[in-house]
Amino acid sequence: MTASILGLGTALPPTRLAQDEVREMMAAQPDIDRRARRIITAAFAASAIQTRHTVLAELGGGASGLHVQSGGRLLSPSTGARNDEFRRAAPPLFAAAARAALASADVDPAEVTHVITVSCTGLFAPGPDALLVRDLGLNPAVERDHLGFIGCAAAMPALRMASRIVAAEPDAVVLISSVELCSLHIRSSDDPEQIVAASVFADGAAAAVVSGRPGRRPRRLDLGGFATRLSDQGERDMMWTVGDAGFEMTLTAEVPRIVGREVRAIVDDVFGGPDAVDAWAVHPGGRSILDRVESGLGLAPDALAASRQVLRDYGNMSSATVLFILRAILEDDTRPDGQRIGALAFGPGLTVESARLTVRDAAAPQHPADARQPALAAR
Repeated sequence: MTASILGLGTALPPTRLAQDEVREMMAAQPDIDRRARRIITAAFAASAIQTRHTVLAELGGGASGLHVQSGGRLLSPSTGARNDEFRRAAPPLFAAAARAALASADVDPAEVTHVITVSCTGLFAPGPDALLVRDLGLNPAVERDHLGFIGCAAAMPALRMASRIVAAEPDAVVLISSVELCSLHIRSSDDPEQIVAASVFADGAAAAVVSGRPGRRPRRLDLGGFATRLSDQGERDMMWTVGDAGFEMTLTAEVPRIVGREVRAIVDDVFGGPDAVDAWAVHPGGRSILDRVESGLGLAPDALAASRQVLRDYGNMSSATVLFILRAILEDDTRPDGQRIGALAFGPGLTVESARLTVRDAAAPQHPADARQPALAAR
């Protein structure tokens, strides 16, 4: 049984930030020295981001709030206070993205058999999976899983889990919903790594409906194979830890270099080389990561256009980001039936998650993935 993405939906908080305004706010903090201001200017200019969204309305200017004092000074709320805001703001976004995905797939909530929620920016129980069942009025007997603290690559394991559920239960309808509220952990800092994190991360939600049932919409994305690669480098270059004043991201300049050095060997091993892929959905951890993937694979300048556009318009929304890219691919009716999509996402470890997808018209039959092409290498 081939699992397919039948629909994808996204949701965003209403506050939209212009990148240059955030840069000015960060550079104006009283505890920032001249050297840090230069780093802020350079990091924000190099980000290739124009706008981002946040659940923190005060970051958009005006009134003070949890994170911002009157006059634009950033505060330093406790991890508990930040997490309380996640608990308040995340459930409506989980539900909004899920409703959009169900509508995209033309699937009734009553048909959902499994729920998978994803986030690395907040924790609570009963968790987002339970609240999503409540908020969408799903059958209380649906099976639920939550993938937490996996980082930017987490949507790929969620899709892999959904694919395996469908293989085991052909009538399953799996609803995946991811919410990341990265801005809850923003802070004023002269640490270059924290500055880079503040320049790229954003808030957003995305959801997918995965099933082996025939789709009701003109297009679907068939899920082929999945593969994971754990690099022997980068364990301390990309980290996500819990601190006393929020979650702390370590994101060094070595990350894109590692990706650039290793991506060709991974793609050769997993996909059979770049020529076995027609189009790419690459998680835009930052512009430099996309640049390194492009050069490392010898891709044409427009090969990562979908990834670059999502980065430009929304920033890095951690695990939700690759689903934004897949939504753009699914909704692009110029893509031919049978187009082979290579998806890559990067997470702490340094971990590279890969997936092969195929664009399919609704009339195309669903065949087992291994009948069309070799499975992804798992060694």
